[in-house]
Amino acid sequence: MSENIVKHLQFKRILVASDHAAYALKEHIFEFVKKEHGHKLEKLENMGVFSDEPVDYPDVAKEFCTRLQSNEFDGGILLCGTGLGTSISANKFKGIRAGLCHDDYTAEMSRRHNNANVICFGGRTTGPVIAERMTNLFLTTKFDGGRHEERLKRLADAC
Repeated sequence: MSENIVKHLQFKRILVASDHAAYALKEHIFEFVKKEHGHKLEKLENMGVFSDEPVDYPDVAKEFCTRLQSNEFDGGILLCGTGLGTSISANKFKGIRAGLCHDDYTAEMSRRHNNANVICFGGRTTGPVIAERMTNLFLTTKFDGGRHEERLKRLADAC
């Protein structure tokens, strides 16, 4: 792992949400973040959903991203069945950089190179242990800046 993984959080106000397909994993991850990092956070909120009753992930992503755009939160965890739908939806919103992650490497790189402010993964494709590890890496890895800063600026200008 990189020296950019630090012992302190890169986000202080974290929003967590999912659709029905990731409800159980979202609940697990919310409790994990609360236990591991809650005492260091200014705000941690579980936006829902609160059951496995079907909902549409674009609607969940829209509410989630609108709340991040308001600066009420500075980072988040957004889940669906595969993470694909929520990551695609989230990246349509200005200022949101959602990284679809599958392992430690993609979670670390989502922060180091892409300065992601949202991590996405799937409730049907990701086990709780890897989800915890990815979440921890996402929350504690610094953005490298430098050459990556210009790339992010070009992305922001294109959208």
